[in-house]
Amino acid sequence: MSIFTFPREKSKPFSYDEARQPKTAIIYCEENFGRIDGKTANGLIRYSERYKIIAVIDSTKAGQDCGMVLDDIHNNIPICRDLTEALEIAGDTPDSFIYGMAPLSGMLSQHERTIMLGAITLGMNIVNGLHEFLNDDPEFSAASAANNVTIFDVRKPRDKKDLKVFSGRIRDVTCPRIAVLGTDGAIGKRTTATILTKALNNHGIKAVMIGTGQTGLMQGARHGIAIDAIAPQFCSGEMEAAVIEAFEEESPDVIIIEGQGALSHPAFLTSAYILRGSCPEGVILQHAPGRSNLSDYPEVPMPSVSSEINLIETFSDTKVIGLTINHENMTDDEIGDAIIRYEDMLDIPATDALARSPDHLVEMVLLAFPALDKKILAVPK
Repeated sequence: MSIFTFPREKSKPFSYDEARQPKTAIIYCEENFGRIDGKTANGLIRYSERYKIIAVIDSTKAGQDCGMVLDDIHNNIPICRDLTEALEIAGDTPDSFIYGMAPLSGMLSQHERTIMLGAITLGMNIVNGLHEFLNDDPEFSAASAANNVTIFDVRKPRDKKDLKVFSGRIRDVTCPRIAVLGTDGAIGKRTTATILTKALNNHGIKAVMIGTGQTGLMQGARHGIAIDAIAPQFCSGEMEAAVIEAFEEESPDVIIIEGQGALSHPAFLTSAYILRGSCPEGVILQHAPGRSNLSDYPEVPMPSVSSEINLIETFSDTKVIGLTINHENMTDDEIGDAIIRYEDMLDIPATDALARSPDHLVEMVLLAFPALDKKILAVPK
């Protein structure tokens, strides 16, 4: 189940060592970089073990620095108006062309098809996180064969005969399991899970993250599945199997599970399978106080933190151990006020994974799982 084998029809699987040597890549994110639907590009710019990002294509932000757009910090990755400009900056043709958006439709437009076919003719491998599997498309399949490139359909699951149903073996996983869930989609669950995993490891607590979506798998998560592409009968079993695999292969002190959607969401319900399959002993909930309506459904109001916590704890035998804030549309003072307000209201710790020190995330975990305290090291200097 290792994610170093993206389900696909061509080429040998990645090995661990190959995945640790980043491939150069250009990301296509037209009109969406730094926005909600550009979350794949946003995530890869913030963190990636698998790819070294050379440039992002978004003509509406051409000339800007990716890090400044996302976090007001220069990272020297330029935003380009088109593929031609990106290739000029790259010098050599990069190994990969990544589709960096997650549109609600999950499908390519005709214009996007033309651009990606053009990248193939230049000899670039395609990394596709959509529900539309390009290896199954005759035009893309023929183009990839003619140009000797590989199309990675990240979300494509294995054959159903190879998928697992829930077995109950999750009880054999003896280390704590923490799921990072949210009150909406595209709210920062993966980012928080990634920062938390890194912070725990930096403090001497061996943490492994389970990726559950296309972006986490592209970034280099060593274990996981694209859960929203799996038939419902197998979702809980595949989730369970990913956690068991990580536990048996890596002997971690704690396992962090990336959430998807929200348990209360009318369309994105994969949190239910994550809760049932991984059986987390704790949940960290991600919320955007400045968001009044669901990101893809503006007619649907955001749930309250209290109602989401009640739903999670009623649905699953777990406890919400902390709250993390997505600070979109908020000033730093507003972030601080929100942290204090939620801590007082909910009687659990709260923080912002991006705007505050990651040490607060570690403290949140230690408060809920004090046995991990003996693993802790001094904060690295």
